[in-house]
Amino acid sequence: MHYFDAFRMALGEEVPTSICAMGGRYLLNDARTIPDTMEAIFEFPSKRMVHFSQYETSSNPILRSGMVEFRGTVGTLYYEGANFVVVPEFGGQFQDRERRMAPVEEKGSVGDPTAQHIRNFLDCVKSRNDPNCTIEEGHKSTTLALLGNISLEVGTRLEWDPAVERVTNHPQANDLLHYEYREPWKLG
Repeated sequence: MHYFDAFRMALGEEVPTSICAMGGRYLLNDARTIPDTMEAIFEFPSKRMVHFSQYETSSNPILRSGMVEFRGTVGTLYYEGANFVVVPEFGGQFQDRERRMAPVEEKGSVGDPTAQHIRNFLDCVKSRNDPNCTIEEGHKSTTLALLGNISLEVGTRLEWDPAVERVTNHPQANDLLHYEYREPWKLG
């Protein structure tokens, strides 16, 4: 969820309007019920896309550096922990190939994100203020993960209506939005 929180916050997006995921349990034969390999693409109303990859069967990095990549038309930001680097963009095959910005590298300028999350949580327990990531924001980020899993399960791209929180192009996918709760738990 933290990655989806970061993507949504950086892009200023709420929830996607379409989702497409592929993958499966290709190598690991254990008790897991989740894929060991998965690619998911989330498209937002602004036409921005988030590409999320999960590879439990290999450990070589898929990014040039870092854990998160923000690819733009002026540059690409690679982020890991407290460090980031922005690499200039040169344009695509049919565009001007001039560098669009100067490179940027920052080390330690954003602090330790884990310590910041813990500090914010503890401060909010004491003050009763809302944390940086509210329950509603957590719900929105969780929605991305669940929709990615549902797209993988039904094997197709899903069109999502965030106003009613329903899949519009695959009625059977809506059946996967809820599940049987263990006793004594139930949905309100």
